[in-house]
Amino acid sequence: MSKKIDNLIKKMSIRDKARQLTQINADFIKTDMSVKDTGVSGISLTQEDVFACGSVLNFGDARDAEYIRAKYLEKSQNKIPLVMMQDVIHGYRTIFPIPLAIGCSFDLSLAEECAKMSAVEASLNGVDVTFSPMVNLVRDARWGRVMETYGEDGRLNGIFGAATIRGYRAGGLASCVKHYAAYGAAEAGREYNTTDISEHNLREYYLPAFQLCLKENPEVIMTSFNLLNGVPVNADSHLLIDILRGEWGFDGVLVSDYGAVREMIEHGYCPDEKDCAKVSANNTLDLEMMSSTYINNLPQLVEEGAVDISVVDGMVRRVLQLKEKLNLFENPQNRTDAAEADKVCLCPEHREIACRAAQKSFVLLENNGVLPLAQNEEVAFVGSLADEKSILGAWGCAGKPEEAVTVIEGVRKLLGKKVIYAQGCEGGLFPKNGEIDKTLKQIKRAKTVVACVGEHSYVSGECASRTNISLPEIHLELLRAIKKTGKKLVTVVFAGRPLILNEVKQLSDAILYVWQPGTEGGTAIAKTLFGLSSPEGRLTISFPRSVGQCPVYYNHFSTGRPKTQDTLEGQYYSSKYIDELNAPIYPFGYGLGYTEFVYRDAKLSATQMKSGEKITATVTVKNTGKTDGSEVVQLYIRDKFASFARPVRELKDFRKIYLKAGQEEQVDFEITEDMLKFYGKDAQLILEAGDFDVMIGSDSRCPVTGTFTLIK
Repeated sequence: MSKKIDNLIKKMSIRDKARQLTQINADFIKTDMSVKDTGVSGISLTQEDVFACGSVLNFGDARDAEYIRAKYLEKSQNKIPLVMMQDVIHGYRTIFPIPLAIGCSFDLSLAEECAKMSAVEASLNGVDVTFSPMVNLVRDARWGRVMETYGEDGRLNGIFGAATIRGYRAGGLASCVKHYAAYGAAEAGREYNTTDISEHNLREYYLPAFQLCLKENPEVIMTSFNLLNGVPVNADSHLLIDILRGEWGFDGVLVSDYGAVREMIEHGYCPDEKDCAKVSANNTLDLEMMSSTYINNLPQLVEEGAVDISVVDGMVRRVLQLKEKLNLFENPQNRTDAAEADKVCLCPEHREIACRAAQKSFVLLENNGVLPLAQNEEVAFVGSLADEKSILGAWGCAGKPEEAVTVIEGVRKLLGKKVIYAQGCEGGLFPKNGEIDKTLKQIKRAKTVVACVGEHSYVSGECASRTNISLPEIHLELLRAIKKTGKKLVTVVFAGRPLILNEVKQLSDAILYVWQPGTEGGTAIAKTLFGLSSPEGRLTISFPRSVGQCPVYYNHFSTGRPKTQDTLEGQYYSSKYIDELNAPIYPFGYGLGYTEFVYRDAKLSATQMKSGEKITATVTVKNTGKTDGSEVVQLYIRDKFASFARPVRELKDFRKIYLKAGQEEQVDFEITEDMLKFYGKDAQLILEAGDFDVMIGSDSRCPVTGTFTLIK
């Protein structure tokens, strides 16, 4: 601890300390007024409070940040600089694809590169800390925030989160890992809803991503809104004190989500704001975002002995240490530089990164040979999303839709000529009206039609849960009408979540899933459609056949009555639906390219493995097509019998390889005992002897390629 921080804490009143533990909207400083907000946050502050709060969020560009910092220091009595935070989720001004899409790239270096790019832009525009990465495990496509995490595998989320932290740090930005914990398990996929998870499942599936991120020493962790097993997370001493601070040793800043401290009243847990402050402080929640329970109650709570002054000092110390680490005491403006920001934001280099990221994240779901398209082919484009600028995603930060490249713009630039385009139906969040007959006349001379359909950017994200995750009916009507013409139909789907694609699969000759692709989305889509790049994405989240399957995920359990064949006929009294198959329509790990790969000679280096030893799983992969391409080789393991039943398979490793046409490569995976451990009855990692199946292939349906026995 520096003497500077120690001296500051000694000089501060308890109310000043509480102010340092409060994060407010930057507009409060700009308006130069006291605040009484009876809305979501219910915040109540004097003008003196406003100019002593320790942190702000939600501000504009570099010039806005410079003004806010300067005005704050001018009016602040203690002259402690602000730490400024922002939701820089998938880009600042240059927007790359949503995190779920980046996960589908299976490319950790790409995730790191994108994070560095966004950090450079954000830090020059005044951002000190980004509320990212989000590493919540997600299994339910109804939940709107599936777009903000990397997928349905906890370990994969963790390693992508860690790569993102490294990228942010390299670009000059501190990171905040969120939302701790189990936020993505909201009942029925409904935003802010309750979660109820056993200690075993919490540690086995929901917490590992956070543990992996902690290896990169993130500066901040954000708690989640939800109840967990009947207790608001901000009041959960087991989660915050025992595990996070105790077992894992996290000594950074713990911040609440927006208004979440005061929301413990609505949860029915705390009777008033005073109790909210007491509970949160005693669980070492250092920074209260957009509520004022600390400022208005901590002085009295300390005086009454309900909160010890040492607890408050510890919280203030962590906040001030963050500011010291960011060099804010020496340079309160940090990296803020409006002139440099103007040069860097949306520069050609950053646009190229965003374009490449989009290309690598697209998932080709179907292709009967229609893709890639020939540049001299007569192709028509239909659908409002073909000429839609709002393709940045729900967390576009400072990105501007008008700066995005649409599909039509990308295609016209690539081909150097006009292309046939018919809107087909109205745009907007929930399109209903179409001009299908007019559209069919407009596309009459085309042999192939590319239909751009799906979700608008703002139909996924926070507070965007849905019970119907199918395409808008007018989009389906458009596809049906085109199919009847006998033309080849390529369907390009925009979305922030998995959508129900049963009918789309039947109608389409090819399906390219492009997510919410960001600023250079149209450029990347054009290059992919016309074969200048090959789709590289593989799904990190299962696509349900019906919303009734949700949650659906690959690493499920067998049950005592598993189906032996996934059909609707027979197999009574097995774990099944009577009106739908069990399996998703597109499984975890799945994706096609413009070439084909063959796996052969899969083998293990040994059939027995002693504790402390390693064995190697090997497979040869050959590109048997005529086009160069990338493949994601995936290693799955199943513990066949254990004291806690294990999933039917778990992803343990992967390799992304690039092979020229006709080229082959041997891929080796090292199997270690850490891969075989799981949490036992005492919530401790254990290793048990027994038999393990090994599966190597191109997606989570790959068959068993070998079995070994662990001997202890």
